[in-house]
Amino acid sequence: MKKIIVTTTINEPTEATLKYCQKKDWDFIIVGDTKTPHNSYISLQKKYKNVTYLSPEDQERKYKKISDLIGWKSIQRRNIGFIEAYSAGADIIATVDDDNIPYESWGDNVMIGKEIYVDMYEPENSVFDPLSITKDNYVWHRGYPIELLSTRHRVQYKGKKKIKVLIQADLWDGDPDIDAIARLTFKPIVKYTDITSPYTSNRISPFNSQNTFFSREVLPYYSVLPHIGRMDDIWGGYILQKYFPNNLIYNKASVYQDRNLQDLITNLQNEIIGYRNNLNLTNDLNNYEKYLPEATLNFYKEYRKQFNEISKKTRR
Repeated sequence: MKKIIVTTTINEPTEATLKYCQKKDWDFIIVGDTKTPHNSYISLQKKYKNVTYLSPEDQERKYKKISDLIGWKSIQRRNIGFIEAYSAGADIIATVDDDNIPYESWGDNVMIGKEIYVDMYEPENSVFDPLSITKDNYVWHRGYPIELLSTRHRVQYKGKKKIKVLIQADLWDGDPDIDAIARLTFKPIVKYTDITSPYTSNRISPFNSQNTFFSREVLPYYSVLPHIGRMDDIWGGYILQKYFPNNLIYNKASVYQDRNLQDLITNLQNEIIGYRNNLNLTNDLNNYEKYLPEATLNFYKEYRKQFNEISKKTRR
């Protein structure tokens, strides 16, 4: 089984990056940007046989149309890594951030492709907040509809349910991936020690691109969507659940997030598109295209086409 980690970065190799380089049985694709210190990653590629660095020149040569539709100085360059991993025959794809330091056990408990029994939760609301059942549930996941905040804790445990896992979102200790309002309000540092086994919901729910595993089957439908601010991976995840409902689990934290320096007010501004549209989008997924800006929709159509072309070549 071929397993590939994908990330993008503009930083010098971080502690997290170096640890991912050393993960046995995983290949590692690092997608560069114009600000990336290229020589540092070329050196990593030479040092570790499992590492592939895609320079801006590589991306322009191999994926010119997609590159233009994304634009530079964009975390959504990660999408090119997804296409590269799929083309390389990946069966399982992990998407990670370079400030999420993996624990020693990271990647040992990946359940992608397996049918397993997991804890099932049913919220009163139409959307499930995966943080609502944790001991640190005073904060909520980025991309959760703010109209539902006052009742998001009204969740019932429904026992065990058998599902086939195609998407696995592991949690993160440290400075977690939460809504900008929650971060500005609480500035939390968390430790999800109470989550020890996988769980799911019978409602749609947000997940991100910083510590998540995908099956090859679903990857052509998932994207970190450009041109929609910090809803890029969130809306990509919501759209994926339209095509693959009831195949998502959350699991115990497998990284510690030592968050890169960010402007929290800018983050808030970049989440406004979600504050305006998250609830409507999740309630109207069959018509998700009408919520996407034209540039985003043009990208997503071309992105899907790339996977179709790879699949055709594979079948020949």
